Amino acid sequence: MSARTLVLGLLCLWAALLPAPARALLVLSYHDIRDDVAPSGDPDRYAVSTANFAAHLDWLHAHGYTPVDVQAVLDARAGTAPLPDKAVLLTFDDGLRSTYTRAFPLLRAYGYPALVAVVSGWVDLAPGRVVPYGPRDFDRADFLTWAQLREMRASGLVEIASHSHDLHRGVPGNPQGNLTPAAITRIHDADAGYESEADYRARIDADLRASVAAIEAGAGARPRVMVWPYAAYSDVTNGIATALGMPLSFDLEGRSAEADLGERNRGSAESSDLGSLARLLMYDNPSVSDLVHELHRDLAREGMRAIQVDLDYVYDPDPAQTERNLDVLVERIRRIGPSHVFLQAFADPDGDGAAEALYYPNRHMPMRADLFNRVAWQLRTRARVRVFAWMPVLGFELPDPVLQRALAIAAPDPADIPRLDPRDVRTRRIVAELYEDLAVGSYFEGLLFHDDAYLRDDELGDFHPRDPAARTRALIDFTLGLKQAAERWRPRLVTVRNLFARPVLEPASEAWFAQDLEAFNTAYDFTALMAMPWLEEAEDPRAWMRALAAAAAARPEGLRRTVFELQTVDWRRGRPVPGATLEAQARRLRAAGVRHLAYYPDDFLRDHPPLPDARAAMSAREFPYPEH
Repeated sequence: MSARTLVLGLLCLWAALLPAPARALLVLSYHDIRDDVAPSGDPDRYAVSTANFAAHLDWLHAHGYTPVDVQAVLDARAGTAPLPDKAVLLTFDDGLRSTYTRAFPLLRAYGYPALVAVVSGWVDLAPGRVVPYGPRDFDRADFLTWAQLREMRASGLVEIASHSHDLHRGVPGNPQGNLTPAAITRIHDADAGYESEADYRARIDADLRASVAAIEAGAGARPRVMVWPYAAYSDVTNGIATALGMPLSFDLEGRSAEADLGERNRGSAESSDLGSLARLLMYDNPSVSDLVHELHRDLAREGMRAIQVDLDYVYDPDPAQTERNLDVLVERIRRIGPSHVFLQAFADPDGDGAAEALYYPNRHMPMRADLFNRVAWQLRTRARVRVFAWMPVLGFELPDPVLQRALAIAAPDPADIPRLDPRDVRTRRIVAELYEDLAVGSYFEGLLFHDDAYLRDDELGDFHPRDPAARTRALIDFTLGLKQAAERWRPRLVTVRNLFARPVLEPASEAWFAQDLEAFNTAYDFTALMAMPWLEEAEDPRAWMRALAAAAAARPEGLRRTVFELQTVDWRRGRPVPGATLEAQARRLRAAGVRHLAYYPDDFLRDHPPLPDARAAMSAREFPYPEH
């Protein structure tokens, strides 16, 4: 597909609780509809031409899609009526005037219902006020009026949703001043520090109340739907919206995430009855052929290319040097072009594998620097990668030595990572709160569970002593509890967990580690298999890697969910792995059918692995050629 393809994908929503078989729902998200949109390279990348929009409707109609309205989605959730086959819902964001002048006549012509989400503070914009919007400032003439909204609603085709009153903007999200989405950010003030949870909740509640009141007064009905600006929301914000009569919400998470119409967000007192549903964003003026390509694209065949990054390499006691290090990292990641970065959220200066401090504000550990959110946001916005937070599971060295001794696993081998006892309720509470604290104030899209999540067969002898699978399952359940704690503030997290190679090559060794590839691939979105022959002291690294790939491929979901994480340093001999060797490993693994690749570590300050080899091994671009 060309560079002007759709950036965010389609989410299929499975109505698991419905009496009829599960049906898919396609939700399309439009913004500005204009006659004069350039075929490619238009300054407003969210604009769609009137001709292409009409062609989309014509194609959907011709290919058996059934338009549905918001009530149909709510009925499906309630179990009172199933969605029809090939259901499609059209949505329009931001309350732009073209929704009335260009889209609405076509909706009437085709009889297609739609959801129009308005920023109530932009409707009937005051004379002289402008809103920075894409390539230029928009003024009153660019936004809908309340009279136009009433007319569209009176047609019976259009339902009005809230897109907030004043949350469609960025606010300072860290001490360095990065602007992050207002709906999910605890505002940072240079003098007062971070906004408290109570003040944050009050701010979101006040904004949504203002939006609901304005829409009810101006459009004639209270909104039932919340469409989150920038797809930025949480269980907490959804809970506030639900309490105000908006149980249905939408984001823009795309085909890479999955939810359903029945179970998502159940079990949480703050969760909405219906979690935010993803939409396919119409981006770069897609033609019908672009749309068809996206709808038929097999996402399972797309590979992850990930680089695991030590934040310890970025940090420096001198803040100015930290910023210089960050610039080097971001530029290198941009030039390599991976799809993901697994970013360290903890500090491990002594290299024992356990966290001595964290890189974000929290309740239980020292904070080395308030740095994780800054680096993660820079990588996302400047290098265009998805950032996953790399966190320990059990490997924490608590500042209270008495508590540390009380909770520590008595490891027979002093070389093992210091770890806390997962059976102890205090461990479960502390670690879950550390994950929640990370999610409160940081941007990330997934979690990489560190390789400290293991149990030797001679540790915790009374903990399922004769059942290795039960020990494996217990640690999996522990990590899923950590995901749940983080998802209160950062929803739809993708999970990845490190796995040693030996349980794959020697399945009986599950007893020695409480790890198993099949169990991991069932529990997590991906398993990061430590494909590191020099770490395992393999006599023939190439043959060892072939055997590992074959063993993984023989397991259910083996190559579909397994990330082969390569090493760039031979730690046992204290020397780097040549970049050409890394590139050759990646090439051979791809030839063997491996879909997902990663490497660790990336020494961006010393250019290792060398940039050309790193790009050849790990670029997710279609054409990973050097830049000139």
